[in-house]
Amino acid sequence: MAITEFQKRVYDFISKVPKGKVVTYNGIARALESAPRAVGQALKRNPNAPVVPCHRVIHENGDIGGYSGVRDSDKKLKMLEDEGVVIINRKVDEKHIIRG
Repeated sequence: MAITEFQKRVYDFISKVPKGKVVTYNGIARALESAPRAVGQALKRNPNAPVVPCHRVIHENGDIGGYSGVRDSDKKLKMLEDEGVVIINRKVDEKHIIRG
């Protein structure tokens, strides 16, 4: 399956998120003038995970969200913790979230 121009833009955006930090679906959507669900669908189809770090994208409220189409993924939780992201009750500590 070919990667769309929108997917390329999403993957480029998240490729700039450093280890130990996360961004939100809403934040990406605002930056790309799109919708959070469209961002989620692009990430679900990421052919280069985890090289393109879609695991660093979370919900606006801090919930970790899904990974590779799996809701509330333990794999994603472990990947984030391994990168130094503090997670309490499956929510990312605010100090790790890049907003704006």
